[in-house]
Amino acid sequence: MVLHTGNHRKQRRGGSNPLVGGMNPALAATLTLPRHQLADEPLPADTALQLVRDELLLDGNARLNLATFVTTWMEPQARELMAECVDKNMIDKDEYPQTAELERRCVSILADLWHAPDPEAVIGCSTTGSSEACMLAGMALKRRWSKLGRTGRPNLVMGVNVQVCWEKFCEYWEVEPRLVPMEADRFHLSADEAVAHCDENTIGVVAILGSTFDGSYEPVAQIAAALDELQERSGWDIPVHVDGASGAMIAPFLDPDLEWDFRLPRVASINTSGHKYGLVYPGVGWVLWRDHDALPRELVFNVNYLGGEMPTFALNFSRPGAEVAAQYYTFVRLGREGFRAVQQASRDVATALAERIEGLGPFHLLTRGDELPVFAFTTTPDVTSFTVFDVSRRLRERGWLVPAYTFPANRTDLAVLRVVCRNGFTHDMADLLIADLTRALPELRAQAAPMHDPSTSTSFHH
Repeated sequence: MVLHTGNHRKQRRGGSNPLVGGMNPALAATLTLPRHQLADEPLPADTALQLVRDELLLDGNARLNLATFVTTWMEPQARELMAECVDKNMIDKDEYPQTAELERRCVSILADLWHAPDPEAVIGCSTTGSSEACMLAGMALKRRWSKLGRTGRPNLVMGVNVQVCWEKFCEYWEVEPRLVPMEADRFHLSADEAVAHCDENTIGVVAILGSTFDGSYEPVAQIAAALDELQERSGWDIPVHVDGASGAMIAPFLDPDLEWDFRLPRVASINTSGHKYGLVYPGVGWVLWRDHDALPRELVFNVNYLGGEMPTFALNFSRPGAEVAAQYYTFVRLGREGFRAVQQASRDVATALAERIEGLGPFHLLTRGDELPVFAFTTTPDVTSFTVFDVSRRLRERGWLVPAYTFPANRTDLAVLRVVCRNGFTHDMADLLIADLTRALPELRAQAAPMHDPSTSTSFHH
């Protein structure tokens, strides 16, 4: 059945075809959307569209969502291009060879941005996001370790601040997660702690270029140097994977002298989220390996699909080509200078907003938005009438989504608010946030006690 066709002659004569035309508004108001089973009859497309749209009004406003790292604004031209490509299956490279070519170009561009010593040797692919990219990188680390003939249980060293997908990887692929807890004012993995948790069965160390908890970069170069020294002492050759979900699309443009990427020989692989600071709508990530030695060949499958041979090493098979086309559009549209300008604008908004929030009095900054355009802050010790959870609740009343959460072990005593500044969040919008926060403070200070019990809160995972 083709839903956009029908007996138009019958419609003009007053007949009824439920697949075309509109519906009496009074009748539409009596409809109940299906929740557990399909309705018996179809609805006109316009009616179905309006009913679903009405329910979606209950969602938060994406532009006011300061919790998510995911892109919430793209140019109309990008949206148009994505609409044109949404029906193309990325996996069908034989039928859509140019979409496959755009994916290859994106991998090459990222290899150049991340200073691959031999761009021709780099191997990589698009994914549905960083979670799939991390799974693929973890699989390669484990397979590389297994070839060494070790007999113990494999383990992966990382800070407790990693994205939850790494814990999932360890559970799914039977790897011991060695999560280094936070201590005092150290909120991410350090070189000393990384080395202290390694042994001969360590498949790799995950370093995060941009912690989701506070926006800070982990010291990738220091971790790599410490692992170099460990290899000299023990003979253990432990690779580094850089989870650059956000920072891998910030540092190349704003921190060009920071060594965190393939300039460090110990970095075997890097992932990023195209749909975060890659400036593309949700649904695309990237993972690159330094060379074919870093991605064992047995993980790459040659598939005969629709008459063509093609290599594949992604976990997901069928997915739309729209996001890859949008990523390439963004590379074409902005170039290096455009990316630098966009990311610098986000960092400028973040650092200025952080300073203004600190200036309000009752807040203490943990980070200032000068690495990722992200910062975390908590209340000062003298504040007893409200908590960060009360602040989050009051801001939500005005439409702002600013998450409040406790830090993980060993800093569960620390509860913070976090603000993510993305492309499209302007100084003007920051003014509005400050105005609403300032307006809420007198009532928060007037509370007899906090309205939210921090002991009922859990650590945040993005």
